[in-house]
Amino acid sequence: MIRALLVLCCLFVSSTSFAAQRPNILFIFTDDHAPHAIGAYKGWMQDVNPTPNIDKIAAQGMLFQNSFCTNSICGPSRAVILTGKHSHINGFMTNGNRFNGDQQTFPKLLKKSGYQTAMIGKWHLSSDPQGFDYWKVLPGQGNYYNPHFKSPKGREQIPGYCTDLVTDMALEWLKENAGSDKPFMLMCQHKAPHRTWMPALRHLNLYDDIKIPEPKTLFDKWEDNASPARNQEMEIDGHLNLVYDVFGPPINGWDPDAGKSVDKSGFRNLKKMTPAQLKTWNAAFDPKNEELKKAGLTGKDLVRWKYQRYIKNYLRCIKGVDENIGRMLEYLKETGLDKNTIVIYSSDQGFYLGDHGWYDKRWMYEESFKCLSSSNGPA
Repeated sequence: MIRALLVLCCLFVSSTSFAAQRPNILFIFTDDHAPHAIGAYKGWMQDVNPTPNIDKIAAQGMLFQNSFCTNSICGPSRAVILTGKHSHINGFMTNGNRFNGDQQTFPKLLKKSGYQTAMIGKWHLSSDPQGFDYWKVLPGQGNYYNPHFKSPKGREQIPGYCTDLVTDMALEWLKENAGSDKPFMLMCQHKAPHRTWMPALRHLNLYDDIKIPEPKTLFDKWEDNASPARNQEMEIDGHLNLVYDVFGPPINGWDPDAGKSVDKSGFRNLKKMTPAQLKTWNAAFDPKNEELKKAGLTGKDLVRWKYQRYIKNYLRCIKGVDENIGRMLEYLKETGLDKNTIVIYSSDQGFYLGDHGWYDKRWMYEESFKCLSSSNGPA
C-alpha cells in the first residue's frame, strides 16, 4: 500500500500530459483497523459487516489483498507512509520519537507540483505537520469525546464525537477549497478504532442482540510459536483491563490498576463528557455490567465476556468511521468531484481481534502487519 501510494503520487507530479485534469486525492486513514473487520476482505467476521461504505470503495476500484506495513506501531507506520522510507531511515522508530518534518514527504511533492494540501485529524508524530496548506490535528492520541484540536492558530476544544468532528472539518475544507483551479490532496485521518474503544453514543447498543463469532485461536496456548509469544502483554485473558479497556465493573477481586500497560485514557475521557453524554453512556453499559456482577463468571467464561465487550466496542467505533466515509462519498457525488477524485482508504496497521487470544498489534504475525487498503477513482 505504501509503495503504491507513493508511486501514484510520483506519477501525478511528473506527468504533464494531463496537467489540467490532474485527479484530486482523498486519503482516508484509520488507526488499528484490521482487514478481517471489513466486509470486502471476507474474513471470519464477514457476517458482522460494519463497513458497507468502505466496501463500496473496494467494489468500485482496487482492493489490496496483500498489503503490509513495515512497522506495526501507530507513529512509525505513519512516518513510513509520509516518507516512503523505513523507520531506521526516516528516524521515527517508536512511539515517543519526534518526526523530523524537514525531510521529504509526498505531501510536499504534491504541494510543489501545484496541489493544495490539507491534513485533518490524527497526526501522532509529535512535531507539527509540514507540507500542508492547512492542518488541524489531534494532539497526541486525542480523545473520542469533546477532543482538543491543534492548528497554527493554537488549541481549541470542540464538543462532539471525534470521528464525526474530523469528518465535519474535512467536509468544510472541501466546500471552501475543492473547486479552485488547483487539484487537492486531503488527508482525513481518524482516531478510531484505537484503544480505548469508545463508540459514538448512537452506537452504544449496536450488536447487543447478537454474539460476535470467536476466532478459532481465542484460547491459543502458543505451543507451536517461538517462546516470546508466551511472554507478551496482549492477552484478552490476562492483560485486557476489565475496567479501563472495556468499561466493565471490578469483580472477583479484580485490580483495575494491575499490569504495566493499563490505559486510562477512556476513563479520563469519561470525565470530560457533558452530563448528557455521560448519562447516555451509563444507561447503555450499567445494566450489562450489573448482569456481569451477578453472573460470577470466571476462567474461559470471563474471557468470552471480555472478548464480546471488546470486539463490539471495536466494531462500533468502525461503524462510526464507515458512516462518516459515507458522508464523504456522498458529498463527492453531489458536487461531481467523484468524477476526478481518487479515494484511498487505509489503516496504519492491522490488529488482533482475539486471534491467538490477543488484542493490540505490536507482534510479528500477519494479523498485525497486514493492513487494509482500497482505492477508487476516475476511469
